[in-house]
Amino acid sequence: MPDNTLDGSLPHKAWGRRDFLTTMAALTGPALMTGSLLAAPRRDGHGGDTTIQQVIDALLADIPGAPFPNTVDTIKAGDPNQPVKGIVTTMFATQAVIAKAIGLGANFIIAHEPTYYNHLDETTWLGNDPVFKAKERILKEHGICVWRFHDGIHAHTPDGVRMGVLQALGWDKYYDANNPAMLSLPGMPLKEVIAHLKKRLGIEHLKYIGDPEQVCSKIVLSPGAAGGRGQIAQIEQYQPDLFICGELNEWETSEYVRDARYIGGKIALVVLGHSVSEEPGLEWLVPVLNQKAPGVKVTHVVTGDAFSWA
Repeated sequence: MPDNTLDGSLPHKAWGRRDFLTTMAALTGPALMTGSLLAAPRRDGHGGDTTIQQVIDALLADIPGAPFPNTVDTIKAGDPNQPVKGIVTTMFATQAVIAKAIGLGANFIIAHEPTYYNHLDETTWLGNDPVFKAKERILKEHGICVWRFHDGIHAHTPDGVRMGVLQALGWDKYYDANNPAMLSLPGMPLKEVIAHLKKRLGIEHLKYIGDPEQVCSKIVLSPGAAGGRGQIAQIEQYQPDLFICGELNEWETSEYVRDARYIGGKIALVVLGHSVSEEPGLEWLVPVLNQKAPGVKVTHVVTGDAFSWA
């Protein structure tokens, strides 16, 4: 009989570490899991003489072409040549995340998105802004190194962020390595897909365009913010029933979908929110780091959505 459910496993928040390791290892294969190990395990949760830079190099070693020229995957704060004491993975190195890293005794934060409020993490324009200075000061006082891992994790095969999201949704069984953006799922009403997304990703509210009763089976998943032209290009290419993205500019993709529906198109749109749409990818990274830097305590700290809902 056909599988008419979207759930493939326990809810994301209920996963045990063993479940996560087993699933991740099966999906990633040897590419990122069998690279060189950096140090012998230690019982104190530290990596011995392993430096932060060595951890970075070990991650990049399995990504073709890395380190990339003109990449945003650079050190944003701190000294990468210091011994690594503990690692935190997260979406954004917010003040709250930094405080949790300090509490965990970690001195290395791997963030997926910018630390200083712009894509290139340029800081000259901020000058003596008190918010910028407060973050800069706390990182320096506690000797914390922040490195962005954006281009690399997306360039990995398979894309680490995509795989983390698929695992969290229980949709990894629908993944096609030859066509990674497209998912062919059992037909489900849009309202049921939305309920599934909210439950599995811990989303309180999300935005959508479409008929709640329309059946969706061809789904394009585009975590993060690919930009209007990229998102619309995927819609044109795949002609999906449903396009799921993390973030969009409201004068671009959403207006394209609205016009498409006006002339008879059946495309639906769901906007998850940027952070929640990619967060599972940074949790995906935890067992990878456990393999790359044995003996170093690695913790995923959820950034979460910055917004509250009225």
